[in-house]
Amino acid sequence: MFRNFHRNYFYKKIHIDFIFITVIVLLLLYSIFLIWSASGKNIEITQKKIIQISIGIFIMLLLSHITPNKYEILAPYLYIICILLLISVHGFGKVSNGAKRWLDFGILQFQPAEIAKIAVPLMISRLVHRTNLPLSFQDTSISFFLILMPSILVAMQPDLGTAILIFFSGIFVLFLSGMKKKFIIYFLCIISCIIPVLWKFLMHDYQKNRVKVLLNPELDSLGTGYHILQSKIAIGSGGLYGKGWLLGTQSRLEFLPERHTDFIFSVLGEEFGFIGSLILLFLYLILIVRGLTIAIQAKNTFCRVMTGSLMLTLFFYIFVNIGMVSGILPIVGVPLPLISYGGSALIALMSGFGIVISINTHKTILSQKL
Repeated sequence: MFRNFHRNYFYKKIHIDFIFITVIVLLLLYSIFLIWSASGKNIEITQKKIIQISIGIFIMLLLSHITPNKYEILAPYLYIICILLLISVHGFGKVSNGAKRWLDFGILQFQPAEIAKIAVPLMISRLVHRTNLPLSFQDTSISFFLILMPSILVAMQPDLGTAILIFFSGIFVLFLSGMKKKFIIYFLCIISCIIPVLWKFLMHDYQKNRVKVLLNPELDSLGTGYHILQSKIAIGSGGLYGKGWLLGTQSRLEFLPERHTDFIFSVLGEEFGFIGSLILLFLYLILIVRGLTIAIQAKNTFCRVMTGSLMLTLFFYIFVNIGMVSGILPIVGVPLPLISYGGSALIALMSGFGIVISINTHKTILSQKL
């Protein structure tokens, strides 16, 4: 018992949550094997993935040493910087595949939309923490506006998948703060009114086609429905145990598009089968449950709603990607958390995990201040 206490004290002293970090490392190792296979044994892509992981772990450990009260103080500044960067994207962002999502500074390229995944819940958590609960209609309206502004800017890039994630990252904070039922009804009505406007003015033709083809991919099997059909073939052909690592025909013969990014779960399903998919989902479950436990044990409202929002957003992230590649949701270009190739998304996730670890390991300091 004394040894366990000593060990827990040591982990908190160096700001490490053993369970949380162990699961993250296992998922990242899993991702390296999948990227190697999905990229067709591409050394350059695999090396870049390892570099992304190294940078992500460094940032996570660095952010875990910053106290939660500093995150609360910095939240408005980060939010303002995020909005300015999102506006800058529309002015002089880099165009890639018909979308303007990147800022290019020569030696550095990144997506400001990824910063919004952290900035929005931080800002709304600060507002909730500094307001008497339950939130008044005025405070709820202000929060909703703060959530909607970056979401619309990202949707206009266009990046509807990321915009949806940003929107829900803020909504989860309001939900966890105990928002009144009548306010929930009001804002559901507002969202219902926004959806036709979104469909008419913000969604591009290819995005509308993705929604239309969802119920019947065979209508355009060589066009919009191609991604979904090939993905479902890959997942279904894996069976119970899969075809084996590096033996997936859909990915190896290049039938499966975007196989090392958005559709990497299809590669997993084909090569490792149902069992391999369950292992991945089990690791995700441990990570989310651990995060929600940290949220429950947090010492103040800011820490509770921030941690809870990050964990619920992670769940939503996973649900959208797996639902997308399985054909139960439209394709919205959302990568699989920690597994897919992509530096900006990974660093944003690891930054969020660093904040969660900070909230857990600084509980003693917070309780003393309270």
